[in-house]
Amino acid sequence: MSAGTPRPLSGDEPFTGLDARVTDFWRFAMNDLRTNTVRGVLAEFLVREAVGGHEPREEWAAYDVVTPDGITIEVKSSAYLQAWAQTKPSRIVFSGLRARTWSENVYAADPTYNAQVYVFCVQTADDPKDYDPLDVRQWDFFVLPAAALVELGCASLGLAAVMRYAGQPIAFAALDDAIRAAAQVRAASSLP
Repeated sequence: MSAGTPRPLSGDEPFTGLDARVTDFWRFAMNDLRTNTVRGVLAEFLVREAVGGHEPREEWAAYDVVTPDGITIEVKSSAYLQAWAQTKPSRIVFSGLRARTWSENVYAADPTYNAQVYVFCVQTADDPKDYDPLDVRQWDFFVLPAAALVELGCASLGLAAVMRYAGQPIAFAALDDAIRAAAQVRAASSLP
């Protein structure tokens, strides 16, 4: 049994018995877009916007984004800078490429690749004073069809491997077209 379909929120909704609104909660819970968990959700939002999606995020779905015409997308994100103090930039690694799906209150026995297309998002700022997660020009996007990951058989990839198989980063404005092209790739030998 689920809690039902959520109603879309504007942020102005008041709490009952509390002098606060949903926007107050959002400011509390997601006030730093640099944290790993929030950056990941932000990357999913960026991809959803690029493909013209309208559906809200579904926590337990087997993939992160669905295009209006049904292409399923898994979004992975990373960044050189983190919300905590660093002595050097972080190494870019994308993990969890295979996952066990959740259905009927149980996880599937084996992890699988669960989307048609995988989008790897890198927040590229390397100087804390310039870091702006809201600037899509500071994001690099790499797109791979699931067939390529199946062929590789990997559970994680570093940035060098992503670049070897996906090529140069794609600008935000070209992301929708790249995702649609990758969704057409289904056969083996999808690797360059």
